Amino acid sequence: MNKDYDITKDSNRVKKVEPSLIRMVLNRVDELRKSGHEIIALSAGEPDFNTPADIKEATINAINNNYTHYGSNRGYEKLRKKISEKIFEETEVLYDYQTEILVTSSGAEAINNTILSIIEEGDEAMVFSPAFVNYENMIKISGGVPVIINLRPENQFEIDIREVEKHITERTKMLVINNPNNPTGVVYDREVLEQLCELSVKYNFIIVSDEMYSKLIYGDTVFKSIASFPGMKDRSVIINGFSKTYAMTGWRLGFITASEKRMNGILKIHQYSTTCSPTFIQMGVAEGMDTELTKREVSEMVENFAKRRIHLMKRLDKINGLSYVIPKGAFYIMVNVSKTGLDGMEYAGRLLEEKYVAVIPAVGLGKMCTDYIRISFAASMESIDAALDRMAEFTKQLVNHN
Repeated sequence: MNKDYDITKDSNRVKKVEPSLIRMVLNRVDELRKSGHEIIALSAGEPDFNTPADIKEATINAINNNYTHYGSNRGYEKLRKKISEKIFEETEVLYDYQTEILVTSSGAEAINNTILSIIEEGDEAMVFSPAFVNYENMIKISGGVPVIINLRPENQFEIDIREVEKHITERTKMLVINNPNNPTGVVYDREVLEQLCELSVKYNFIIVSDEMYSKLIYGDTVFKSIASFPGMKDRSVIINGFSKTYAMTGWRLGFITASEKRMNGILKIHQYSTTCSPTFIQMGVAEGMDTELTKREVSEMVENFAKRRIHLMKRLDKINGLSYVIPKGAFYIMVNVSKTGLDGMEYAGRLLEEKYVAVIPAVGLGKMCTDYIRISFAASMESIDAALDRMAEFTKQLVNHN
């Protein structure tokens, strides 16, 4: 027994993990609102639309019919079957709903379970930056080594295959990709994805593809799943969910698709984390996700995002001192604020404290993005206009002062 041990001390695993800058901003927004300030938030990745009516009604019915007990570790069978059918319809990749689909309590859990089941102490996992913060931190928690590959703004945050190959070593076990990307809005071209698949075969590493925003695509852009390339179903794990497409962020429902052999390991981790996702939620989604009303509501939401995207870019074009990278998917835009004389952290901080507009300093999503902020257009058109009015005033003051 070590009597000198500090029982309040965190594990070394926890010490490796960095707090989320996104959550820090959201917490400050809550504090300011409690103080009586009216905050316009373009910070969170959360649709301002309501969950489709048929999903809500079916879930309420499931509760009233007492579907409130444990369910299968793998997920409600009817929901898994619906997921399998939907994926095949969209990608022509067939996953066995009995053995190759796992329903999770959020996309975050899906990321956690997948990385914990694959990465061992000392394994290297490549992550493109900027990126969703969970990837790098879960690799650290798993004992792995994140290998950061910076995506350059001057290249529109596209992937450079030569740069990827330079980062591959004998310890490379995984590549994590987010497509469409949070925070850049990039949707990766078929040719780039095909080359990543070739590297996966050549150097024998697995690709974990987070495709949470796969239905939020704009213009003539085409999304292609990494699993749809020849041989890649067995060399990939696909993460997806219902939060973004169905405006269900608070419901916490995601899913994983992978080959049976790979899924067996992921299932073990899942059994000791959440055991199973809420039964009534799974039943509600299974009953309501593909009704005509739900399809119409989802389509209308995506159409609204598309309109907001165009409107936001037009408004930004009129603000001297700001520039951006055109997003092709998801609902974020990366804005360069360096001409204001501030970096992204300073700009976002002062914008919140002085003008009560919340955006995310992009350095929290990629250390090389110090000049950028991330704006979410998953807010109403009225909120976007009001926020941009304040940003225009704030930016003009900064540019004139410089």
